[in-house]
Amino acid sequence: MKVVAFNGSPRRKGNTSILINEIFQILQSEGIETEQIQLGNKLVHGCTACGKCKEIQNEKCHIKNDHLNFCIEKMIEADGIIIGSPVYFSDVTTEVKALIDVAGYVTRANGHLLKRKVGAGVIAVRRGGALHTFESLNNFFLINQMIVPGSSYWNFAFGKDPGDVLNDEEGMQTIKTLGENMAWLLKKVNG
Repeated sequence: MKVVAFNGSPRRKGNTSILINEIFQILQSEGIETEQIQLGNKLVHGCTACGKCKEIQNEKCHIKNDHLNFCIEKMIEADGIIIGSPVYFSDVTTEVKALIDVAGYVTRANGHLLKRKVGAGVIAVRRGGALHTFESLNNFFLINQMIVPGSSYWNFAFGKDPGDVLNDEEGMQTIKTLGENMAWLLKKVNG
């Protein structure tokens, strides 16, 4: 089994990555392979709703969108998907928005390629907007017929500067519980 995570933060080793790695520790201890892909600060193009992915049926966006096509390929190969984002004006980063729009359209247009995969969103937040950001990610998972594990609270932790999320005891416990539930669910779904 494998879980791929997309770090939507422009900070490669910031709070979003810390949260993803916290889940990875638990998944790896359960024998689940993990891979983190940097998405923040990558040159990506959002969906134009042109419909070419449905027409061509090659599991790719036809726009020169190399990094997003790479991400879609990784999603299709994986058993579980984590998308992490900091909160930008009460929502996901532009790179994450491009990913969920393009990957959502391409995978649905090519036979619902994410159906019954396990998906989880994690949010690093300074102060507000975490719930709306979390809902944006969950909407992507749910419309793609994915299975979303729960946790002891919503999947976010507070922090401004890199490493600050480690001081949010409740947030970090929520992320650990999410990792445990994700591992359990992956084993049930793929068992």
